[in-house]
Amino acid sequence: MRQCIPFHLRNSMIENLKKKVLAGGQISGEEALALSHCGTKKELYQAAGEIRDKLAGRGFDLCAIINARSGRCPENCKWCAQSAFFKTNIEEYDLVDESTCFKVADMNGKYGVGKFSFVTSGRTLSDRNIDRICEYARELGVRYPGMHLCASMGLLKKEQLQRLKEAGIRRYHCNLETSAQYFPNLCTTHTTEEKIATIRAAREIGMEVCSGGIIGMGESMQDRIDMALLLRDLGITSIPLNVLSPIPGTPLENMPPLSDEEVLTTIAVFRFIHPKAYLRFAGGRKLIAHIEEEAIGAGINAAIVGDLLTTVGSKVAEDMEKVKKLGFTIQ
Repeated sequence: MRQCIPFHLRNSMIENLKKKVLAGGQISGEEALALSHCGTKKELYQAAGEIRDKLAGRGFDLCAIINARSGRCPENCKWCAQSAFFKTNIEEYDLVDESTCFKVADMNGKYGVGKFSFVTSGRTLSDRNIDRICEYARELGVRYPGMHLCASMGLLKKEQLQRLKEAGIRRYHCNLETSAQYFPNLCTTHTTEEKIATIRAAREIGMEVCSGGIIGMGESMQDRIDMALLLRDLGITSIPLNVLSPIPGTPLENMPPLSDEEVLTTIAVFRFIHPKAYLRFAGGRKLIAHIEEEAIGAGINAAIVGDLLTTVGSKVAEDMEKVKKLGFTIQ
C-alpha cells in the first residue's frame, strides 16, 4: 500500500536518510519503500547523486560484452530472447571462434574500455567450452595485460569457476533478476537459491561478483527493494540495472513500459541502499536514452557499452564523451 507522507516531512525524511547513509549507516527496507513513495522526487535524485559523489566518487566504470554463445537455452525465463521455449528469430550459434572473440575485444581495448566479459546462453557451460574460454582468456591476458576479464555463463560449479579464475577471469556475473518471491512468476527451470549458490561459490574461490536485475517485468517496487537488500546482504558491489526491452515472441512482449519517474526512483533508491557500489546501465538503454543524464544524476556510475546480447546497445565513443562532459573520469 502506498504510504501517505505529509509534505512537510518529505524533504526532512530524505535529508535524514541521506545523512544516515553518509555517516556509514544502512537504510532499512521500510525506509527504502518510504523514499520510493516520497512526492519530492527531484530532491530524492539529488540526494542519491550526492551519496554517490561522496561515497563512490566521480569515477565511471565501463565494460563491454561479447555474446559468446547464442540461443537454444533450455531455461524458460520469460524475458529472454535466447530461451528455446519461445520463437524469437534470434541468431543461434555455439561458442564463437577465437578470431571473432579477439576482434570484439580488440575494438573495445582500443577505445580504452577496461573490462571485457564473455557471456553465453544456457543453464551452464560444458567442460569442453570452459576449456576454450580459458584459452581465449589467456591469450587476451597477453594482448591486454591491464584488461579486466569477466564471465557470465550460468550456474557453474566451483571447479569450473576455479578454472576460469586461473585463466585470468577475475569477475563472475550472475543476475538475481528480481526478488526471490517474484522470480518463480518469471522462471521455473531454476531458482534464486541456485543463483545465490553460484555467487557464493565464485566468492569462495576469490572471484569478484557482478549481480543485478531487470525492472519492468511486472514486479512491485517492494520486489525491487527486496532484490537490492539481498544484493547488499551478498556484498555485491557491481550491480547492472536492466530496463526490460520487451522482445516479440517472449511472454513479456506486451509488457507496458515503466514511467521515467519509476526508473529514476528505482535508481535513486538502489543508490541509498548501495552507496559505494557501481550501479550500471545495462539492457534497455535505448528505452531510457532521453533520461540518461538524469539517471546518472540519480546515482548511476557505470555502464555496459557497445552491442549487448540480443538488443541494441550504445556507441562506445559517444558514451565516453557524454560521461566526461558530466564531470566523470573514465576508470
